[in-house]
Amino acid sequence: MVQNKKNSSSQDAYTLDSYDNAILQILSSDGRISISELARKINLSKTPTQVRVKRLETEGFIVGYRAMMDPIRLNMDHIAFIEVTLADTRESALSAFNKAVTKIGDIEQCHMIAGSFDYLLKVRTHSMPDYRKVLAEKISTLPHVANTKTFVAMESVKESVFNYKKGKE
Repeated sequence: MVQNKKNSSSQDAYTLDSYDNAILQILSSDGRISISELARKINLSKTPTQVRVKRLETEGFIVGYRAMMDPIRLNMDHIAFIEVTLADTRESALSAFNKAVTKIGDIEQCHMIAGSFDYLLKVRTHSMPDYRKVLAEKISTLPHVANTKTFVAMESVKESVFNYKKGKE
């Protein structure tokens, strides 16, 4: 699982130069590229490229590397989105919910929402019975949960990970 280890402000992005931006763009689409190949692609020698990658990792711009799995081949193609409304939205309640939700592996994503509910969760399971068990035994028992509303995905039209692109397209 990839998580932000640092809270970075939008100003951090302005400290990146053209080499850093090129490294991030290439690594976001090919995390297994060798340092030699990366250096060739950005037109820089191997050692400075390696130093830059390490700095980007240390400073929290690169937070991890992972293998992408095919959920359909792994029989994990049941996706549900859950609106969660909390009974208490004071900071201590939000913190308790946030801490507890990170411990549930079935939850792929959790986003705090500004709207008519408090959180939006993305849950991936094998089947509807598996989902019902996750909802009843894990999500509904999270701290301060007052109400949930489930939306089941019929088809995934587009799923992707964040790919870094400098500027607007």
